[in-house]
Amino acid sequence: MTATSSAGRTYEVRTYGCQMNVHDSERLTGLLEDAGYVAAPEGRQADVVVFNTCAVRENADNKLYGNLGHLAPVKAATPGMQIAVGGCLAQKDRDTITTRAPWVDVVFGTHNIGSLPALLERARVQDEAQVEILESLEVFPSTLPTKRESAYAAWVSVSVGCNNTCTFCIVPSLRGKEKDRRPGEILAEVEALVAEGVSEITLLGQNVNAYGVEFGDRQAFSKLLRACGSIEGLERVRFTSPHPAEFTDDVIEAMAETPNVMPQLHMPLQSGSDKVLRDMRRSYRSTKFLGIIERVRAAMPDAAITTDIIVGFPGETEEDFQETLRVVREARFSAAFTFQYSKRPGTPAATLHDQISPEVVKDRYERLVALVNEIAWEENKRLVGRRVELMVAEGEGRKDAATHRLSGRGRDNRLVHFTPPAGVEVRPGDMVTVEITYAAPHHLVADGPVVDVRRTRSGDAWEARHAAPAAPSGVTLGMPTLGVPAPLPDAPACR
Repeated sequence: MTATSSAGRTYEVRTYGCQMNVHDSERLTGLLEDAGYVAAPEGRQADVVVFNTCAVRENADNKLYGNLGHLAPVKAATPGMQIAVGGCLAQKDRDTITTRAPWVDVVFGTHNIGSLPALLERARVQDEAQVEILESLEVFPSTLPTKRESAYAAWVSVSVGCNNTCTFCIVPSLRGKEKDRRPGEILAEVEALVAEGVSEITLLGQNVNAYGVEFGDRQAFSKLLRACGSIEGLERVRFTSPHPAEFTDDVIEAMAETPNVMPQLHMPLQSGSDKVLRDMRRSYRSTKFLGIIERVRAAMPDAAITTDIIVGFPGETEEDFQETLRVVREARFSAAFTFQYSKRPGTPAATLHDQISPEVVKDRYERLVALVNEIAWEENKRLVGRRVELMVAEGEGRKDAATHRLSGRGRDNRLVHFTPPAGVEVRPGDMVTVEITYAAPHHLVADGPVVDVRRTRSGDAWEARHAAPAAPSGVTLGMPTLGVPAPLPDAPACR
């Protein structure tokens, strides 16, 4: 799109789904701003509204068409307004979106997000909807302009796509086979981010620890972690999400031996029943999963391990569910994202017989959540009295304004609310050392005096970004995040 046609026009990006979608929206934002658009001020209707969609929930399309329906009269009353739909649902329903919502101007897929500005311009000039869905990746997304949501933490994609065939997951058919970036490209992006003030990065992939399969190096991911350890100024490295089937001991060794790789692991279990795991086509069993956890904790005793669990998969019996509870008790997760199974249209599991009644699924879900919370609370109580270093976060504590606290993340990614020191400015991205005084299932509190405050380049970067009034970024999420950046809890099929 030329600068003249887009200059001064405003945009808003609405994001739904997994962490990959959140990162894609940062790229969409960067593309639009590179083309001359500006973020719509809060409370003002944008000239261009972009929906970055997710297809892993059964009612995803209903939510999209409901939102599009609300915008139809707004668009009719707003000359020049445009609506674009991209992401996984656009890739899946390419032929139906403009039929069901003919007021949509642009439909684009997961493989061609870089085409958005040109498609908007083409739709404007030709005055007709533009639909462009590619079957394979044209340009690796990380080469596109990106507007980061955070000044101090950033996603870095190591791969896109997935080679697994989980029966509940539609992602491989929408994002394609795994494509790996070269290590040099990844490390160059990390170094550039650190130069801008970022001190925490999260390596991102649909199956992040399978990285290297495309160029034939089975230890590529552990080598990448170790290489991140040599980047000066990079204080924290995380990754999400690994698949248990590909989780190897060289990764555990790299985590334990690389000081800036955090003692935190998010590894989806999905079910503790070997029968259900077979039905899901998850190529590991509960014994392997628990063995990985045991080796991780042997190497890093303070590691916090989190997971995803689906309840009510077709054919799951009470005995199968009890196996999930057993694994949860043995694994002692610090948190678990728990989900009631819902059909994903287009997945093999959606056509299976023995679908579980909603009443049974709800009962099992409630029992699982109660156990997960009980264990998480017990694990958090063990930290009371311990000193922890936090990276101060922006906007993570919903009640911070009322309690006069700030929030931060420990090295293990636990959320801690703390009382800021009097007379000392503490900025997002700075580091503080606090002593834990209280534990709850989902957070910790440190209400004593702050032991130490360390001003950082990330804090400087945050301050510089907020020094002058600026328009909001224009990216709004369809659900809350769990950190900056952090996994979104609504899309286990993306992991």
